[in-house]
Amino acid sequence: MTSPAAAPLAPSILEALARYDTPTICNAMEIVAPERRLIGYTTKPLVCPFPDLPPMVGYARTVTIRSVVKSALPAEEQARRRIAYYEYVGTGHGPRIAVIQDIDGPDIGYGAFWGEVQSNVHKALGCLGVITDGSIRDIPQWAPGFQALAGSIGPSHAWVHAESFGGEVRVAGMTVHSDDLIHADRHGAIVIPHDIAASLPDAAELCARRETPILEIARSADFSLDKLKEALKRSAEIH
Repeated sequence: MTSPAAAPLAPSILEALARYDTPTICNAMEIVAPERRLIGYTTKPLVCPFPDLPPMVGYARTVTIRSVVKSALPAEEQARRRIAYYEYVGTGHGPRIAVIQDIDGPDIGYGAFWGEVQSNVHKALGCLGVITDGSIRDIPQWAPGFQALAGSIGPSHAWVHAESFGGEVRVAGMTVHSDDLIHADRHGAIVIPHDIAASLPDAAELCARRETPILEIARSADFSLDKLKEALKRSAEIH
């Protein structure tokens, strides 16, 4: 029997989460799950070539890649593994987000797994975008609407190939397992535990209400330190 924590969430929950940017979701997480304040999100900068795309929310498809060494597998086995990989990416809870760790160590990002072909293939397989510490390329030919957060942009794919898929990965400081719920936008990404996902929209609204009196006075032509102190007090009283 599938545990409740592993079951897909109602689409309405994902839609509600997608109405907020990732920093707001991080703020909400601090209220709902303060024990996660130092874990579960990207902590290193990533390149986002499409910053105007909306936030994406989906279930992780985890992969590790290498590019500085050629795959040792025979061509036929490589072809079989490629199909198995696409079957993994294209099935399961949706929508999905590819989360790919480059395991080339000091040569991370040497060759790009992602470009015109993979972005279009993964979009067709039901993915919303990719989060990777590796490199991407073919930005003008990239699949329209397919988001990307990457460690770098580069010209070549070198010997890039998938080493494994479906296991634990760590990208830009964020540890991810297959089927983890991910929220991401131009700022970065965060893992949302399934059991608290439904609580985050209300917490996000609470954050907004607490910020409102502070922002109103900060943006006012009548700003003063005394009025800021009053606004901070009003903010703290909002629950």
